[in-house]
Amino acid sequence: MSKALLLWIPRVLAALVSVFLGAFALDAFSAGKSFADALADFVIHLIPSVVLLGVVLGSWHRPLIGGLTFVALAIVYVGIARNRVDWIVVISGPLLVVGVLYLASWYGERQALRL
Repeated sequence: MSKALLLWIPRVLAALVSVFLGAFALDAFSAGKSFADALADFVIHLIPSVVLLGVVLGSWHRPLIGGLTFVALAIVYVGIARNRVDWIVVISGPLLVVGVLYLASWYGERQALRL
């Protein structure tokens, strides 16, 4: 894999995972709720996406931190949703893939410094 791809793929996928999780916040606007209540629920449901974006920004130049954080988040979610395999696949799967890609990016950078 080229160095540029290894650099950008985890970062772009991490941002896309954050947007994907943010899409689940739209269920706050269900029938029977006032707009104010729905808006408050929407903002609360966006917190995980904002946290993930923070992780992406914080690990932009530190792929080891991003990799370890995304893998840890995937493991934590498995513990939280241990009885829902479908939720684990949909949420923890992308987090784990992004974490592994960040770790591969870190490893690639480290190998390049040795040459």
